[in-house]
Amino acid sequence: MLISDMKRIVEQVSRDRGIEINVLIETLEEALGSAARKKLGLKADVEAMYNEEAGEIEVFQFKEVVENVTDPELELTLKEGRKLDPECEVGDSLGVKLDTSTFGRIAAQSAKQVIIQKMKDAERNAVYSSFIDRKGEIINGIVQRVDRGDIIVNLGQTDAILPVREQIPKETYRRGDRIRAYIIDVRKESKGPQVILTRTHPDFLVTLFKTEVPEISESIVEIKSAVREPGSRAKIAVSSIDHDIDPVGACVGMKGSRVQSVVQELRGEKIDIIPWHPDAAKFVCNALAPAEISRVIIDDENMSMEVVVPDEFLSIAIGKKGQNVRLASKLTGWQLDVKSEAKYSKAMKEGYDSLMSLPGTNMMLVDLLYNNGIISAEEISAASVEDIMQITELPRQKALDLIENAKKQLVELEKSVDVSSDATLDNASEESPNSIEESEPDPLENGE
Repeated sequence: MLISDMKRIVEQVSRDRGIEINVLIETLEEALGSAARKKLGLKADVEAMYNEEAGEIEVFQFKEVVENVTDPELELTLKEGRKLDPECEVGDSLGVKLDTSTFGRIAAQSAKQVIIQKMKDAERNAVYSSFIDRKGEIINGIVQRVDRGDIIVNLGQTDAILPVREQIPKETYRRGDRIRAYIIDVRKESKGPQVILTRTHPDFLVTLFKTEVPEISESIVEIKSAVREPGSRAKIAVSSIDHDIDPVGACVGMKGSRVQSVVQELRGEKIDIIPWHPDAAKFVCNALAPAEISRVIIDDENMSMEVVVPDEFLSIAIGKKGQNVRLASKLTGWQLDVKSEAKYSKAMKEGYDSLMSLPGTNMMLVDLLYNNGIISAEEISAASVEDIMQITELPRQKALDLIENAKKQLVELEKSVDVSSDATLDNASEESPNSIEESEPDPLENGE
């Protein structure tokens, strides 16, 4: 099977399919070797090699020179060998070039199957190698089809998938639409490399800002963290290594041009740009903006903060359905409990009163406990004897008595709560269904 102008064909296929030339040549050599064994038998010692000068794949059959032939497929006599090489001796291996055009249809079909399979494998490897290094990039593609909610995207070299879970809610695409997404993963599947895209990942937002804000790509401004509720709201925390450059202003751009470009790509997702601060409490206050913060109580051990805000800022700090405080918590990495000043003051007064009601306490002792962070009888009950002794300088026995009194108070309080709950249930069960219905006016009677 003479392959004319093989070099030109190999180079063209290499360019079109993105497969290395040596891989193509190895594939052709293996295919023709397989075809030769199909014709001559599986035991035949066959070798195929590419002759660049001749521009063809040459196939040779090797036989050993012996005195008495026992296997004609692998051996030939000395007499037959000297017709090919007058200087050969017994034990030599002689190669005979085969006419590939005599291989026949079955052998040619076998060669074709090997070539097709090897080409597919080579293409898969080429695509995988091409995209594995592009993880973390934003890529443009064209919507090819929608398969059970998953969007199949044509990237030119291969198809990618944008799973339902990685799509922004309420976003719709039709076949032929251009789409921009972030490469989150590249997998080597049996059917070929699978490029996984996302439009919901926080890194998609970060990479969009990198393309819009030169200061970020130049590492002058750094995005410290980013969180999203895709399609609704996002927060990013930014800092600058140059004191003359405002990181928030750099991300917003002139008249909001830079952030607006990102918002448009995310179909109107609101983006809060927060100045990062090394002090955790100040960072939390920035993250909860525009709400004003009255005070922050930090619990380092549990990575939590109690944030107190003026009553009029409570709804702003919490946000719609708790979104603002939820995103701020994820952004900062701290668990946040937002309270109004009225609720906080009430809780503090109740805690102070519970301390004052403990036997053996006085105002001076309670103030001492209070100023050291133990602000209720419940906290005393959970404290160690050593902590109480260190704070109050009480003897061990008195510190133990104080803790025991606090525990008794808690038990009594729990009992009183249980009793009142039972009484409420009893009262409710005594009322008949008719009396309850009568007490509720029918809206239809009032013309509602």
